[in-house]
Amino acid sequence: MTSDIRITPSILNADFSHLKDEIAKISSVSDFIHLDVMDNVFVPNFTFDFESAAKIIQECPIPVDSHLMVADVDEIAVRYAEIGSASVTIHAEATRDIPTTLKRIRAHGARAALAVKPGTDIDAYGDVIEDVDMFLIMTVEPGFGGQKFMDSMMVKVRKTRKMIGSRPIWLQVDGGISLDTIDIALEAGADTFVAGSAVFRAEDPAKMVIALRERADSSKLGQ
Repeated sequence: MTSDIRITPSILNADFSHLKDEIAKISSVSDFIHLDVMDNVFVPNFTFDFESAAKIIQECPIPVDSHLMVADVDEIAVRYAEIGSASVTIHAEATRDIPTTLKRIRAHGARAALAVKPGTDIDAYGDVIEDVDMFLIMTVEPGFGGQKFMDSMMVKVRKTRKMIGSRPIWLQVDGGISLDTIDIALEAGADTFVAGSAVFRAEDPAKMVIALRERADSSKLGQ
């Protein structure tokens, strides 16, 4: 695993009835597990309640990147940091007090990340950049896995990369990442990649994680 390219498989497309086994398939080759928490309010889908998510986080053999697609996220985000998430992502569109919530996530030992949906302009959040450890640019509409990668979001990725400058802030993309799209996102400036269906619908999920990393590393060397 490299220090500047991160592959974070999303378990949204894993078999929930055998989740421990699904995570075990890719834990030795992945940087994080990406945990999509949906409440059927902020997005039209439901995945895990807090108790179920907490069990996954506490039992996961590698760090968990908790992506909270939930309404009124300010208070619950801190709880995800408290129970051991390595990273907690809040959506700008669902957070009442972004700077305070990001600071509270950090205060409880987790990396603080800010996500924006495809229709949200990243320019509005430059003023919180000192409180952010990672920006997440959604390359699909949040709510469901298996959607088509939105090339048009690469303009926003480039803009975010420019805004980050030399700061040690990660730039994550989530949605439609595969062997066909990871190099496009990397060229635009992303360094942290969420892959769901590409990994868990592959014949060998671990080999797919390795292939994605190799593709990204190769593209980076070619830049």
